[in-house]
Amino acid sequence: MRILIVEDDERVAGALQAFLTRSGYATVHAADGATALEHLDADTEVVLLDLGLPDVDGIDLCRRIRGRSDVPIVIVTARNQVAERIKGLRAGADDFVVKPYDVHELLARIEAVTRRSRPLRTEPDTRVLLHDGAVQIDLVAREVRVGGVPLALTRKEFDIVGVLARYPGVAVPKDRLIREVWNTDWRGFGHSLEVHVAAIRKKSGDRAFIETVRGVGYRLAGS
Repeated sequence: MRILIVEDDERVAGALQAFLTRSGYATVHAADGATALEHLDADTEVVLLDLGLPDVDGIDLCRRIRGRSDVPIVIVTARNQVAERIKGLRAGADDFVVKPYDVHELLARIEAVTRRSRPLRTEPDTRVLLHDGAVQIDLVAREVRVGGVPLALTRKEFDIVGVLARYPGVAVPKDRLIREVWNTDWRGFGHSLEVHVAAIRKKSGDRAFIETVRGVGYRLAGS
C-alpha cells in the first residue's frame, strides 16, 4: 500500500514516514498542495492530509483530491474545532484525526478507511429489487439503477445503500450505519450521514427509496 503524506512540517512527516515504513507501508511525502496533486495517482491508496499548508488551504485541497479520485482521505491536523471537522467531511474526507495523535491509533484509522474503500463482500448473484423492480441494487457491481438508468453515486453513498440492502425491510439504526460505513462509533458523523442520504434521494429523482424511520434510522422503501 502507498500512502501520500501531505504535511509541511518536515520533522512530523519524517517521523510519520519512519513509523509507517516500519509498519510495512510505502510512503511519499508532499510538503504543499501542488506537490501533493503531482504525486496523486492510481497507486495512491490513502492520503494523510494536513490542513495548514503553505500554498493552499487543506479543505480546498481535499475537495480537489476528491474531485479527481475516490482514494480514502484522512485529515490529520491540529485544528480541533467541530466546525473544521464538518467542513473536512463535507469536502470529502473519510476521517479526521487531531494532533497530537497516537501513531498506533492513526494506523488503525488508515486500516479502517482502506477496509471501507473495498467493495462489499457479497455472493456473486446478490441483487435487490425495489418497487416491483423499478429500483435495482447490484451489490456486486456496486450499482443502483432507477428505471434502468444508473445513478452516479459516490463510494460512501453506495456503501449506505449497500448496508440498507443487506437488511431488506428493516429499519437500520443510524449508529449501525455510521459504524458500518465509517467504521466508527463517533456520533459526529450523524450529520454527514444525513447529508449523504439527502444526496442519494436527490439523485434518485422522484423515487426517494430511502425512508426515514423516526427515532430509529433508515430503511429501503418497497423492500
